[in-house]
This record gives sequence, C-alpha cells and structure tokens, in this order.
Amino acid sequence: MQFMLLIHGNERAMMEATPTDATGMTPDYAAFNMALVKAGAMVAGERLRPTADAASVRIRNGRTEVLDGPYADTKEQFGGFYIIEAPDFDAAMDWALQCPASRHGTIEVRPVVQS
Repeated sequence: MQFMLLIHGNERAMMEATPTDATGMTPDYAAFNMALVKAGAMVAGERLRPTADAASVRIRNGRTEVLDGPYADTKEQFGGFYIIEAPDFDAAMDWALQCPASRHGTIEVRPVVQS
C-alpha cells in the first residue's frame, strides 16, 4: 500500500533550517531518507517552496478565484511530503513518527487511493 506523509510545520523555522551537505538536507533528514530507501519504502518525497510562492484556485458560482498563497491561514504550513510503501497503516505511522518533522510539526498520514 502507498501512504502520503504530509509534513506541516512552522514555515519560518523550516526556511531557517541549515542544510549541512550538498543535498541541502540536515543530517536527520538525510538519515531518515536513507532509512526509507534502505527499507524499500521510499517512493517519492520533496520539500516545497514557501507559501509566498504559492497560489490557490477555485471556481465558485461559475467565477474563477485566484488567491495568493495557501487557501487556509493556519499556524502550520504544508512544507513537504513523502509517498511511501508500507504494508499497513500502522507501519506508515511508524515511519511518520521517525520523520524529523514529527519533533516540531505535524505529520499527517493518508492512504493513497490506488487507481
């Protein structure tokens, strides 16, 4: 089964994180990524640009609306994601707990609908 780990956190803190190697990752993220790869669980994962670079679109009553930034004004912002392979929800939750962002943000775990 595939699961998406959605990383929510304080955007300012995420942008101030200091990368320490050529990959642009901190050592804890590099280790987490390597653990996912070694376990055969990594499908994809990316860090997102800041909300200042985002836009949201929607159509209401036949009218298109374009909003600068994310749609919701929240204390935590969506900053990145992983798509992983795991045998079940509990295993996906275990990976989420190992993600470095779980120590200072929130990791939302959602099963991916297979089409």
